[in-house]
Amino acid sequence: MGSFWLISLPSGGNKQDKFQAVKSSLSGSASLADVSPFVIPDLKVGTLDSLVKLSDELGKMDQVAEAASNKLVDLMKTLLNNDVKQVEATLTVGNRMLADDFLRSFAWNTMKYRIDKPLREIVDAIQQEVAQIDSTMKSRTTAYNQIKSNLVAMERKQQGNLAVRSLVDVVRKEHFVLDSEYLVTLLVAVPRYAYSAWESSYETLTQMVVPRSTQKIAEDDEFGLFSVTLFQKVADDFTHKCREMKFTPREYKFNEKDLETMKRQKQELQALEKEHWGQLLRLTKANFSEVYACWVHIKAVRIFVESVLRYGLPPDFVAMAVEPQGGSKNERKIRSVLNEAVGGQKKTSGKRDKELEQEFEEMSLIAGVDKEFYDYVWFPLAFKMH
Repeated sequence: MGSFWLISLPSGGNKQDKFQAVKSSLSGSASLADVSPFVIPDLKVGTLDSLVKLSDELGKMDQVAEAASNKLVDLMKTLLNNDVKQVEATLTVGNRMLADDFLRSFAWNTMKYRIDKPLREIVDAIQQEVAQIDSTMKSRTTAYNQIKSNLVAMERKQQGNLAVRSLVDVVRKEHFVLDSEYLVTLLVAVPRYAYSAWESSYETLTQMVVPRSTQKIAEDDEFGLFSVTLFQKVADDFTHKCREMKFTPREYKFNEKDLETMKRQKQELQALEKEHWGQLLRLTKANFSEVYACWVHIKAVRIFVESVLRYGLPPDFVAMAVEPQGGSKNERKIRSVLNEAVGGQKKTSGKRDKELEQEFEEMSLIAGVDKEFYDYVWFPLAFKMH
């Protein structure tokens, strides 16, 4: 996804000429930037006081919509294992348009946001939509993460060394003395370096240990799993002695159905995780389309409001989407072209200039970055995909 500047310039009564002049200067032989029209309809202005108030609120709404969009991008990256190309191809807007293409060919959605409605009503509708989607995604993501956590926890039990992992799929019925009134089979994880110590000591750790009853059932890089048969009455004492010898007794009671139950539960969790993954993927894709469109509409309202406050009434400006090329080295040249395009057409009062300049300074302090105030309306829009 590219990096865009959404800007507006006073048009001097001829939007098309102004747009073509800027596009020619930026996209011509200099190849400084690609320029696309960013068409904003004639929205209802209202009072200037209401525009000033709305301007302050729109900045916060812009940040909320950006955060919601970025959360959906991050979620999609997680769902698609950080395959950036697949993420970019999946995150489409509207009629399966890539986000960049949607911005380049932006058209105000008059069906959802009627331009004969007050700006406040339009903005409230957009804000409510973003909040509702954000809430829905939060609950659905939490549900999916819980299922995934349960699956990971189950899989983790089957991992690790023999001192900690589940033994359900390691032991078999023939490893145990079952249904005895007096005898019991215990399992002990013995470090590989201590096999000899185990073999020479297990019969004497306590009384009533069945001689030559131990057998090695399984082995990994760190431990061997041994069985030993003894009388039930000394089981606790034997376990205590094992710990003193740095052997690890494993608490396990054999049940023939455990392995079948574990396999069934894992299959059920895997199927449930796959189902919820697919549902969340589709929901993320659909809601990104909605939230991103909301975000761009908020940008459009911001440009309209700021252009009226900056250039005066009646609204007479042209908006465009600028895609800087060549990295930061061309930024100064691009801004020089835009400054020249403003020329002597700036109509805003000195008071509003000072208010805007102060606002940008405050934003700079909060964000910890350098921001400058420009004579034209300028709002960046970009995603960090990597």
